[in-house]
Amino acid sequence: MAQEFNNRDIQSVCLSGNDSVELRSHYINRLDDDHDDLEFIFTVDIFNEGVDIPSVNTVLMLRPTNSPIVFIQQLGRGLRKHKDKSFLTVLDFIGNHSKTFLIAIALNGSRYYDKESLKVAIATGFANIPGCTHIQMDKISEERILAQIDKENFNSLKYLKEEYFEFKKMNQGKIPLLLMDYMKFDGAPDPIKFINREKTYLQFVAKVEKEDSLKRLLLDEAFKGVLRELSSKLPLKRVYEFAIAKYLLDHDDISLETAKREILKLVKEVDEDSVLHALQCLNQDFYDPGQKKRNLKLFALENGHLTKTSSYQKVLQNEEYRTYIEDLIIYGIFRYEKEFKEDYYGVPHLKLYEQYQMGDAALLSNYRKSHSAFRGSGLLSNGNHYFLFIDLHKEEDIKESINYHDEFINERIFQWQTPNSTAPRSERGKNIVFNQDRGIHLHLFIRKYKEIDGKTEPYIYIGKGNTVEYEGEKPITVTMALENEVPASLYTEFTKRV
Repeated sequence: MAQEFNNRDIQSVCLSGNDSVELRSHYINRLDDDHDDLEFIFTVDIFNEGVDIPSVNTVLMLRPTNSPIVFIQQLGRGLRKHKDKSFLTVLDFIGNHSKTFLIAIALNGSRYYDKESLKVAIATGFANIPGCTHIQMDKISEERILAQIDKENFNSLKYLKEEYFEFKKMNQGKIPLLLMDYMKFDGAPDPIKFINREKTYLQFVAKVEKEDSLKRLLLDEAFKGVLRELSSKLPLKRVYEFAIAKYLLDHDDISLETAKREILKLVKEVDEDSVLHALQCLNQDFYDPGQKKRNLKLFALENGHLTKTSSYQKVLQNEEYRTYIEDLIIYGIFRYEKEFKEDYYGVPHLKLYEQYQMGDAALLSNYRKSHSAFRGSGLLSNGNHYFLFIDLHKEEDIKESINYHDEFINERIFQWQTPNSTAPRSERGKNIVFNQDRGIHLHLFIRKYKEIDGKTEPYIYIGKGNTVEYEGEKPITVTMALENEVPASLYTEFTKRV
């Protein structure tokens, strides 16, 4: 490329990893100098990051990449502001390769995305990107990318392996054995996807790397059991259990008072009942018989004190095992702090627009029965709190009797139909239609589709609603005013079908 440009009197040089730092600096200074005639530097595997030439106003993409992170790094070379630069020209010469949709992922900038939100972003010209940014894709590119996204299964082992090995390259080719490795890089994949695939992160790595030493490590059923029990709680939706688990790495037992003190190191405020509930959860008080059978018991609660079980204690005595257990706990806490900060959300401990599964609502409202009771129904309750779990788009073959007409009227109004057994005169019916008078809190959790690519989708918590109108019975059609207006980008995502 440099040769061809020079043949056409466009002054160019090429640099690669074989060239010294001094030589690179020399040419960077020349490119940055308005009075120098050097116009282009062609690079191979360098300048992806850490190089700052603010005056660069043209970027040519000349290599396919399977990584949205590398794509963003390359694009980033031209995104710095400069007094003489009003726009950046990017010419992507390899847009038609097999992973075009990665460009859309990169432009969308969302770390935790799913196929549906990506399609909406493309169809709306990435309208949710802040600032005065305008991205325009030609119609053919848009159609090709959408078709590619439809074909791609983001949850398949093939796709997850590709994502993992791209990240490994970023990690200087070293196997990322720890979850905390993923916190070192902006735009790293979400390792929870790997955990969901194989129950623990180490099991996923052992599978894709075919690493004998890891496989040997995982032959210890107790060690594997500890990893599975702790991994099943990720990503954390409240930090209390892991604050307690972290303390117990180095101490024999913990009281309610000490547990509260440890939790308050991470959050501004916590109520005592939630601390007790966290201790009871670690004691597996709310597991059903099947969960108790499947999951190793790590802690025991007696006379207000939580201690480690002998099997967990024994696993922790092995230094290598302990490294991985500690990493898992630290990662859980670190990620929680990043996403929830130190705020107190009350009981139920719910953050607006966060993703939740049904079982999370049980945990976060201090439910005192088996948490597995929180599944399989659209309306669940705990005292004065009613949790409404709503699928906006039902499956094609759904029975008419349960094909509820749930929809957004606008950003502030939502229409919901109660389960078809609910009559307005019943106690439950009255609690729903007169919720404010009766002190009933109606919490709305919404998802667009029940599943995508064979994986159950999470719900998004949009806050509380209050009934303003109702009609009919069994089911009752309820019109609710939302306490929080749904942000425009989320509203678009919920309501636009691509």
